[in-house]
Amino acid sequence: MATKPKTVPVFKSDEEAGAFLDQDLSELDFSQFKPANFEFGPKSERVNMRLPKALLDSVKARAAAEDMPYQRFIRRALEESLRKKAG
Repeated sequence: MATKPKTVPVFKSDEEAGAFLDQDLSELDFSQFKPANFEFGPKSERVNMRLPKALLDSVKARAAAEDMPYQRFIRRALEESLRKKAG
């Protein structure tokens, strides 16, 4: 009988998270994780732009599907576009 892969529970404290990480995680199901980008640099500049409502609605829907604020989604799209052009 196969054992159910471990999933990561929701922690209520750093201590709970630490205790979880102290155990054997070799059977953890890593398919539940999604990549995350960490933003360390300060955001000191502001951009204002007008978009068609349909485009903004689509951006907001895609951002919601990826569980992120739509402005961060736009910034990520810009960064990815520039990275592809540079690479």
